[in-house]
Amino acid sequence: MNTSAFWKATAERAVRTFAQALVAILGANATGIVDADWPGALSAAGMAAALALLTAIATSGGPTGPGLTETVNPRLPRVIQ
Repeated sequence: MNTSAFWKATAERAVRTFAQALVAILGANATGIVDADWPGALSAAGMAAALALLTAIATSGGPTGPGLTETVNPRLPRVIQ
């Protein structure tokens, strides 16, 4: 949890969860994008992202990734032979 790789992976997960929740909520609203309940959709997507962040922190006792079964692969410099 104390590595930058962990926080980068966690931030990516939170943003991805936010986007997925927002698309799902807006997609379920068949009235159209203009008539959608944007405050409600953004609120629900924000809550989903916050829960993804809290889940990553709660499960950070596992390997080096934000989940129990994940590992973060650090970018290694390319070796040119």
